[in-house]
Amino acid sequence: MTYHPITKAIRLQNERSNEMEHSVPLFLTSSFCFDTADEMRAAFADESDDNIYSRFSNPNAQEFVNKMCALEGAEAGYATASGMSAIYASFIALLKSGDHIVACRAVFGSTHTLFTKYFPSYNINVTYIDANKPELWEQAIQSNTKMIYVETPTNPGLDIIDLKLIGDLAKKHNLILSVDNCFATPIGQRPIEFGADLVIHSATKWIDGQGRVLGGIILGKKELIHQIYLFCRNSGPSISPFNAWVLSKSLETLDVRMERHTNNALTLAKCFENHNAIKWLKYPFLPSHPQYKIAKKQMYNGGGIVCFELKGGLPSGIKFLDSLKMLTLTSNLGDTRSIASHPSSTTHSKLSEEERLAVNITPGLIRISVGLEHRNDIIGDIEQALNVL
Repeated sequence: MTYHPITKAIRLQNERSNEMEHSVPLFLTSSFCFDTADEMRAAFADESDDNIYSRFSNPNAQEFVNKMCALEGAEAGYATASGMSAIYASFIALLKSGDHIVACRAVFGSTHTLFTKYFPSYNINVTYIDANKPELWEQAIQSNTKMIYVETPTNPGLDIIDLKLIGDLAKKHNLILSVDNCFATPIGQRPIEFGADLVIHSATKWIDGQGRVLGGIILGKKELIHQIYLFCRNSGPSISPFNAWVLSKSLETLDVRMERHTNNALTLAKCFENHNAIKWLKYPFLPSHPQYKIAKKQMYNGGGIVCFELKGGLPSGIKFLDSLKMLTLTSNLGDTRSIASHPSSTTHSKLSEEERLAVNITPGLIRISVGLEHRNDIIGDIEQALNVL
């Protein structure tokens, strides 16, 4: 019988032990034992799939990977200690000196730092393309281009990249297409269906969903994941068994959580789209979003993030945040609790003012990660803070 991916995320688990547990146990061990010297030799020679050391593999990590592969429709995967370690490993394991990346201009601040501060010393160069200029993607491809890298929706501006367009482009030029799917989750979008070779998540966000643990994961084609695994096996950004266990259990509720997150977010977006204190508001499933048609084509829902620009810029932003009574001020997102943040001074503060403005991160931009509270309470807190302005 063939099960739906959401069912697989709930039912897939490691084989039961002799204790006949219903919930999978924690494998809090640094290493694993062998019955014979030859079994140990075979494991180190990659002649078997036996676990050796938790830096290489662990049953809890593998269960998490198996569930995420089912949700994303991926052949293989590897779990890491954080979202950024997953992003870094996906680059450094597959690229070499002299290679070139074409990327969407709006990327997470730490990813931008990798591109601009560290990759030049490796002689790996990046060309940024605006999300609203799809005609420029093919023009940016060079003879040494190896990878196309995008976030969609982007953080924090919620730009939408046409995955079918760049998927076809990557195939045409024999390039690796890597997609950061953190904001959408596999419940909202499956990039592999549009030609992505790799899909990356900061599992710290919606995958965990409760602000408890760090984790990252890379999913995609088996031959690419194997290269990434070999790099991670030797460099060490492995996920802890405990975090993997937590994240695997979290996947059992991801679908129902995202239904509430996205319904709350759409309601909030509709409520405040025309508020007199707001200059503009963006949400992928609002018809006013510049890439609304693309979002509806490739996404199952609009996600749990709403962003808006306050009239009055930075002073209004500070006053708004300080006036919130329920929403949390923190740099995380994807929590059960609604979160408000100011990207210009936090997650994207390492960008220059010119770089921030180029991707519409203005001084008055507010990012709301919409939680699971009752929608009236979320709306009420935002409304009272806006009314102070």
